[in-house]
Amino acid sequence: MPEFNAAITRARPLVANLFTASLLASALAACAVGPDHVRPILPVPDSFGAAVDATAGADAAVDVRPTPDANAPFWDDFDDPVLSRLVDEALVANHDLRIALANYDRANALLRGSKFDRWPTITASGTAAESRSSADQMPGVPRGDRDVESYEAGVNASWELDVFGRVRRSVESSRAEAAATAADLQALQVAIVGEVVGGYVELRGLQARLQVARENADNQRDTLRLVDARLQAGRGTEFDTARARAQLEGTLARVPALEAAEAVSMHRLAVLTGRTPETLLSELSKAQPLPALPERFDPGTPGELLRRRPDVLAAEQRLHAATARIGVATADLFPRFTLAGLIGSQAIDTSALFERASETRLVALGIDWSFLDIGRVRARIAAADATAEGELARYQQTVLRALEDTSNALVRYARAREEDAHLARAAEDSARAAGLARVRYEAGATDLFEVLDAERSQLQAQDALADARTRSVNGAVGVYRALAGGWPSRQPLREGIAGRD
Repeated sequence: MPEFNAAITRARPLVANLFTASLLASALAACAVGPDHVRPILPVPDSFGAAVDATAGADAAVDVRPTPDANAPFWDDFDDPVLSRLVDEALVANHDLRIALANYDRANALLRGSKFDRWPTITASGTAAESRSSADQMPGVPRGDRDVESYEAGVNASWELDVFGRVRRSVESSRAEAAATAADLQALQVAIVGEVVGGYVELRGLQARLQVARENADNQRDTLRLVDARLQAGRGTEFDTARARAQLEGTLARVPALEAAEAVSMHRLAVLTGRTPETLLSELSKAQPLPALPERFDPGTPGELLRRRPDVLAAEQRLHAATARIGVATADLFPRFTLAGLIGSQAIDTSALFERASETRLVALGIDWSFLDIGRVRARIAAADATAEGELARYQQTVLRALEDTSNALVRYARAREEDAHLARAAEDSARAAGLARVRYEAGATDLFEVLDAERSQLQAQDALADARTRSVNGAVGVYRALAGGWPSRQPLREGIAGRD
């Protein structure tokens, strides 16, 4: 419309004034009130010391692999395609991860919204109205002349001049919160993957213990048949038969509990991968050996660990956000300047709406300063200071726990390897002793008590070995989780899972 274009042309001086005011505001906003965030310097050791030496000296009679790459996905070091697939599915389908991703998306949306506060808010409005005054209001005026039409159109702009950095500190706080939620997502990935791998290791360990129980039950059945045969031949007693049968039943009693624990592990793995509990029963019920262990771990330095751990990163970013909010509260001690502008037109006829005589404009500088409310402002500043102090303590505590977690994981893994080595030799010797006791019993050189005692010792030693090897591999998983290295950047699905079996 030519009239509207002409109105815009006439409003160019107003736009120029707004632009000049924006440049002036930018020049004035050279700094922001409140403290700047500085990463706290904490005393940390140069190395993990004895914890690393312990892993280097561990000697276990189990399969081992070379030292893993700290930057590679750790589950790939186990060389188990079933485990790798379960981890991949959990990373995209786990519902806890999807919740964390939603929180991350929300934080990013709030950050984008806060950034708009740095720029003018521009709105357009239009009004068309028709009114009629009553005869009492306008006596003697004909009815048609009491009808009034009015039309308005305009563009409004308002802008808080960030002279003292309130808006910038708010954006800084939102940016730090978004970074913290991103670190939370990474930390949850560490936890979920660790739970999947640990659950898978636990499942394979339970299956190994089931195999031990069933094999020992088979051996004890052979012993029971031998005792029955001796009884039928008149060379045995009912007492021997009862003792042999009681030991067999005791061994068989182990099986249902282990089977129940096996099913629970499979249910848990299914839920972790976003499936219903019974989905993986047929796939995982076939026993597989425990994953092989790495030769040793190189955790790097504590400083490298702290830069890698997502929980430490999240704690630091929340400290950063709390520090920025001190600036937001401090800015209320100073006046708040707002620049407003209006370009519009008012007329009683649509044909005259954009004529020069109908033009309206406004430029206003507003000052809002609640200087009489200084007590409340200082209370908010004190509250923000206290929050930041609490986040500093939380950050320091997170750092200490990260160092403790890693040192404990390294020591536990090393001692589990040593225990595994001793139990491996004990299981081997107990199996040899049980075989010799059976031979001696068949030859009449010893009584049944020695056979039953040897078989009981064999069962206990082999079951303890299977349990220790499970704890050894889970100890390796614990080290990987503590180091938090090699975690993927892939994200869970944002919508419902489709196309799943």
